[in-house]
Amino acid sequence: MTRTAPAGQNILFLMTDQHRADTLGCYGNPLARTPVLDELAATGTRFDRWYTPTAICTPARASLLTGQAPFRHKLLANRERNVGYIEDLADDQFTFSRALREKGYNCGLIGKWHAGNRRTAADYGFDGPELPGWHNPVDNPDYLDYLARHDLPPYRISDRVRGVLPNGGPGNLLAARLHQPVEATFEHYLATRAIERLERYAADARERERPFFLALHFFGPHLPYILPDEYFDMFDPADVELPASIAETFDGKPPVQRNYSAHWTFDTMPLEQTRKLIAVYWGYVSLIDREIGRVMEAMERLGLVDDTAVFFTCDHGEFTGSHRLHDKGPAMYEDIYRTPGLLRVPGAPGGVVRREFVSLLDCTATILELAGVDAKPAVDSRSLLPLVHGDEVEWDEDIVCEFHGHHFPYPQRMLREDRYKLVVNPDSVNELYDLLDDPDELRNVYADPEHAEVRSRMMRRLYGVLRERGDNFYHWMTSMYEVGEVEHDPTLSGLDESTYQA
Repeated sequence: MTRTAPAGQNILFLMTDQHRADTLGCYGNPLARTPVLDELAATGTRFDRWYTPTAICTPARASLLTGQAPFRHKLLANRERNVGYIEDLADDQFTFSRALREKGYNCGLIGKWHAGNRRTAADYGFDGPELPGWHNPVDNPDYLDYLARHDLPPYRISDRVRGVLPNGGPGNLLAARLHQPVEATFEHYLATRAIERLERYAADARERERPFFLALHFFGPHLPYILPDEYFDMFDPADVELPASIAETFDGKPPVQRNYSAHWTFDTMPLEQTRKLIAVYWGYVSLIDREIGRVMEAMERLGLVDDTAVFFTCDHGEFTGSHRLHDKGPAMYEDIYRTPGLLRVPGAPGGVVRREFVSLLDCTATILELAGVDAKPAVDSRSLLPLVHGDEVEWDEDIVCEFHGHHFPYPQRMLREDRYKLVVNPDSVNELYDLLDDPDELRNVYADPEHAEVRSRMMRRLYGVLRERGDNFYHWMTSMYEVGEVEHDPTLSGLDESTYQA
């Protein structure tokens, strides 16, 4: 039997950017210093197969906002690297925030927006300071005012870490030491603003019985990892175990992956530098965990814990040296598609671990159901509440993800099931990974004869899902791959009935 929380539930949505699951203690990192998020997992539900619909910021965030897959809402790229896609959602696009506002909710968003160019978070009904862009906007007037009011020093960095580009120029900044105390960091500023907003919403909830949705979106641990000494040096690089996929050769892989490795200058830096980068990345996660702790303490102080659902997740993952890559990009590896996902709902059991394939997309329907709002417009989203409550429910045994490009157009589709992953790359070689025998995805077995049955079965399944969704990527697959019986006119002409079954 499906049970839901009472309509009008308060919701706190904690979100990071470019966050690997294996940086958290609750996901198995023995060195992690993430007590706050580990406690959230211990008192709520941890999803072990939580995926992003696409490993790129703006499309993923637009999917969360709409409950629709990227191909459907059509916001497909970050504006900073946009090569011709639209930069804002359609005027009549459904969003959960507007639906919550109509229900009488206070809605706030503190931190990273990055879900459009012309329209801001305020245009979608969110309270909070406008903080545009993909990285910590350390020149933002509200942040500068915060520093001035608290007599805190300005942003200043040293010890920059970067490689060398193929053209000989300096590579992208990957990390740096920040010469500010923790209280001056952008992360501390964001948590402070979130607590201030939480206090206002809590008063409104008491005095007017008005529920709230408050999102706190950190810009980190997205690179560059810019941290004060305490966190820059928190982890000893000697204790960092390099990922097994550091042995990536790119043999049998799409050539773009090797080119992307050169773009991120991996081979121009010694492996010890990679150890340091991973150590600093873990430090960044620890800083964010500390700041989330301040918000959770405020929740306790304000008496909100027992009637507030708490989400924690991110938009997508990060390579941090895995597969000799950094950032994210045109490669559908687990490092950037499988992410952390935690959810605590009042009245639901704690310490629960679920292995179903779920998505960032599913947050949308969950939020709407918690608020007592019709979730049907979030057409690609499914509420997680039955899983959180431990109800018996049928669930898909696989998940489909998509990518459309970043620095350049690059369409990809992925089907991930329990053991295998299929990636279709129309302009290049396709990929098939046996995640039981090869969890680090080093060997592409797509062309291996012994995997022909798996390849054919998964190609047909992916084709069927894309057809059912209306994702036109399937058109290429119709003529190029073994997709089984075609029960439609692939030419879209209706002129030759012999090409399909009527």
